[in-house]
Amino acid sequence: MLQCSTFVLTMAPASDKTPGFCRDCLAEQKGDVRRCHVCGSPRLVRHKELYDLTLAHIDCDAFYAAVEKRDNPELADKPVIIGGGKRGVVSTACYIARIHGVRSAMPMFKALEACPQAVVIRPDMEKYVKVGRQVRALMQELTPLVQPLSIDEAFLELGGTERLHHDPPARTLAKFARRVEKEVGITVSVGLSYCKFLAKVASDLQKPRGFSVIGREEAVEFLAPRPVTTIWGVGKAFAATLEADGIRTIGQLQQMEENDLMRRYGSIGQRLSRLSRGIDDREVHINDAAKSVSAETTFFDDISRYDDLVPILRNLSEKVSWRLKKNGIAGQTVVLKMKTADFKSRTRNRRLEDPTQLADKIFRTGLDLLEKETDGTKFRLIGIGVTDLGDAGRADPPDLIDQQSGRRAAAEAAMDKLRDKFGKGTVETGYTFGGKGNR
Repeated sequence: MLQCSTFVLTMAPASDKTPGFCRDCLAEQKGDVRRCHVCGSPRLVRHKELYDLTLAHIDCDAFYAAVEKRDNPELADKPVIIGGGKRGVVSTACYIARIHGVRSAMPMFKALEACPQAVVIRPDMEKYVKVGRQVRALMQELTPLVQPLSIDEAFLELGGTERLHHDPPARTLAKFARRVEKEVGITVSVGLSYCKFLAKVASDLQKPRGFSVIGREEAVEFLAPRPVTTIWGVGKAFAATLEADGIRTIGQLQQMEENDLMRRYGSIGQRLSRLSRGIDDREVHINDAAKSVSAETTFFDDISRYDDLVPILRNLSEKVSWRLKKNGIAGQTVVLKMKTADFKSRTRNRRLEDPTQLADKIFRTGLDLLEKETDGTKFRLIGIGVTDLGDAGRADPPDLIDQQSGRRAAAEAAMDKLRDKFGKGTVETGYTFGGKGNR
């Protein structure tokens, strides 16, 4: 069952001349009406600048949970949490679970206290990546200027596409949202504006199935009453600093001089000044790739022994390797992440001579880093990843010093072929055999 928002942000008063259309049948709307005069739908979008704006942010609604509900209709009316174990955290939650107070990044035990009847499903990243690529491919049919932010969201610049699609960007985006629902089986929310900052803000306004518009004329007025945390980079800690200085709303920032904000808060002061006034000159870039690829897991019980951590590290290394290979990229710096039982984080990294995609090389580098950390300390989380990403063309040249590395690489390639053909569980290494790598 699809959930939907029944109205959209329209700051400017509607009139007979305010452009608008129905998001269900796409009929143009005239006058200040509440329902479509053709199909009766309440899902109308009307805005004075509707056909002048070209920059959009598209965000899949409760993505992981939506995919699971699509694949299992019995979950449609049930609260669903994607996460793992009592020691884990919530990756995402469907909107039914959110009504009960469940939020992303919430500890799992708190989520289940808030919503004990929830169905908990462990993340299936392989499946989510596949669906994310489907949505991305549909985006790229709209415009070549697609800048992904994550697996389930992206910025799009649709300026100049009207001749191609025979429609202004707003209507093209509405058609796209309908197509995703029909062909992929999940829903998206659309934010349309003149800059990245406000497009992102708009896409969050009426989830799920939202379509919100923020124009130039209303930007300052719209932002004024909103909390400072609406601005990118203002998290809880910095918001507390601002509140200590008596600043709680964006409107208060609008009243301050940029130089004063920079003297108080450094370079972020300039961002506060400009974004508070709706000034954001950043363009949509198609080459803004991910900065890292990683995998991590939180343990059911704390682990301190090196021998117990090794198979888990191997399993995570294989996940990272799989994502690198599937995306045609490689990383040159291996990063080990650990969190102790008292929630203190440790991050260790090592730069390789050449970029790599190989699970073997990621794992062996991680092992060297891990060995120095296993001194009896109890850990609740471990993760491995790579940064300094680039094209896979330069990855893993022959190693003249380690003669065995070529054989291990060939063995890994053979295992990859078997897994692609028969499934990921078809073949395992001695490190992960028996499920030890999946705690």
